[in-house]
Amino acid sequence: MQIIVVGGGKVGYYLSKTLLEHGHRPHIIEKDRALCTRIADDLDVAVICGDGSTLDVLESAGAKDADALIAVTGRDQDNLVACQLAKQLFHIQRTVARINNPKNAAVMKQLGVDIPISATDNIARLLEREVDAAAIRQLMPLNRGEASLSELQIPPDYRRSGARLSELDLPEESVVVSISRDGRLIIPRGNAQVLSGDRLLVVCTNTVVRELMRKFDLEQPS
Repeated sequence: MQIIVVGGGKVGYYLSKTLLEHGHRPHIIEKDRALCTRIADDLDVAVICGDGSTLDVLESAGAKDADALIAVTGRDQDNLVACQLAKQLFHIQRTVARINNPKNAAVMKQLGVDIPISATDNIARLLEREVDAAAIRQLMPLNRGEASLSELQIPPDYRRSGARLSELDLPEESVVVSISRDGRLIIPRGNAQVLSGDRLLVVCTNTVVRELMRKFDLEQPS
């Protein structure tokens, strides 16, 4: 995915580095020219020097073609404006905003930010989920976003078709709630098989999403 990261401080730098490692294409926007130079020297990414809460800078960063925008500056107001511009003017599907003041979380959500969040590691985990967006889709966050109810789509040419859940050694922090197959709903047990074309409802914590995909042998290569 092409992702715009607004803010090139420690949070933006390490987030962009994580995204690169997982096969994404981050474009970083940062006001500080010296910091832009350091980031460009350290990371093989596009770096735009400017204010990420302005229209022309977002356009220069490729907002028209971006799949997501993550605003992680030290100012909640700038993060909000960047997300609003991304959503309303460039129609970017997913926006994430770092919150420096937890009291602003509800307001940001009301004003259109898809995911207001304060912890850097949680932002990275949420973006990791997008690597496998074709196979897994979050339906409902649980426990203040620490876990989720998700739909896992098994491809029609699934390599492990016929494998039983008990054979997959799924993470302890995950539970397969149901399997939909040919219009039928199956409440699975350990001996239930996973077949090509199945749709699974899964409850899991955000920390084990990637491990879950590996166990199902659905993780896309980086």
